[in-house]
Amino acid sequence: MSFNLRLLTNQYWFRVLLSICLSVVVTLFGINRSYVWMGIAFSALLISIWWQLQLYRHHTRQVLFMLDALENNDNAFHFPEDQGTPESRQINHALNRVGHILYNVKSETAQQEKYYELILDCINTGILVLSDSGAVYQKNNEALRLLGLNVFTHIQQLNRVDSNLTELLSSCQPGDKLQTSFANERETVNLSIRVSDITVRKEHLRILALNDINTELDEKEIDSWIRLTRVLTHEIMNSVTPITSLSDTLLSLAKTKDEEIRNGLQTISTTGKGLLSFVESYRRFTRIPAPEPSLFYVKAFIERMVELGKHQNPNGNISFQVDVSPADLILYADENLISQVVINLLKNAIQAIGSQPEGHIAIRAYCNVAEEVMIEIKNNGPSIPPEIAEHIFIPFFTTKEGGSGIGLSISRQIMRLSGGSITLLPGKETKFVLKFK
Repeated sequence: MSFNLRLLTNQYWFRVLLSICLSVVVTLFGINRSYVWMGIAFSALLISIWWQLQLYRHHTRQVLFMLDALENNDNAFHFPEDQGTPESRQINHALNRVGHILYNVKSETAQQEKYYELILDCINTGILVLSDSGAVYQKNNEALRLLGLNVFTHIQQLNRVDSNLTELLSSCQPGDKLQTSFANERETVNLSIRVSDITVRKEHLRILALNDINTELDEKEIDSWIRLTRVLTHEIMNSVTPITSLSDTLLSLAKTKDEEIRNGLQTISTTGKGLLSFVESYRRFTRIPAPEPSLFYVKAFIERMVELGKHQNPNGNISFQVDVSPADLILYADENLISQVVINLLKNAIQAIGSQPEGHIAIRAYCNVAEEVMIEIKNNGPSIPPEIAEHIFIPFFTTKEGGSGIGLSISRQIMRLSGGSITLLPGKETKFVLKFK
């Protein structure tokens, strides 16, 4: 390359020196009043200048053509390297090399951008890059999933999800650490948001990192309840067991004539045993066995659950609908534990419908875009009021007379141990969603 450049430089100086020599010759012939030779020399000078201009224009057009082709992602151009003067062939060869280098640089840049996009789509953190005007410069699949959007090009599109979320993301500043919650069509989402910024090509951009903290909050809440339940049940069992045992001993020693004392001891014993049975039911919440997952077909599994559910509907006023897509959908989980969750949800749905005519329970199973198995169970019974829906997964919370309040708590714990989640969707109908990751 250095040899070709040196040769081109020598040829360039040769044309310049030729033009200078012709100018000197024209001047000398003019001084000597040799007008004929002066005209011939002047004509040669004009031809030399015209020749250089033509070469300049030709090479300029070639360079512009190459730049236009590269800008349009066209790398099929090729200047002939075996035609024209040696100088033209060398210039064409140099332009071909420059075009090839620039195209490779552009291709590598595009590949790096695609590589970084793939990395962003593989992480569990949602990434948004916003301009100060609200335009979305970059986003990954996790951000779209968290926000419940398929297309996201401007911050104002979040008004379809939650107007408060639009205002929050529009006004956040670099360095902010925020938390917010909103409800989409599938669930209530709790987000933590961290904001940073960068200036690219003199334009200020904000980078938002979005994280779903639902799972983290649920795990902390469940762990707290488990620890509390263990302490309470341990203390209650330790206190009540001796009382029950002592009352039974006194009953065996009491004489028949002490009827009033005997009745009191009998009451203490019966109440104590009932309390022990009551506490034992709560201990199940902290003693769920570790899941032993295996592969099983979802359709056959749900059909068995429906048959069990029908036996809990003595009135026969409830119809069941099962929709599994695809029909050979497979789930990897502990079938016995998951059956407890589904049976509990079906039992709750049957109790909610009660004797209502034309009761209906629909079970739908499918695989979402994230390849997660989803099982939806909904019924047309009375909807759960929002003020109650907030507490249904809290251990010991119940609105049923005689209920223990641990059914949904155990269900949530089982789903957590199985690496999934259980959610009550907001709306007019009662719909629970089991998600298996």
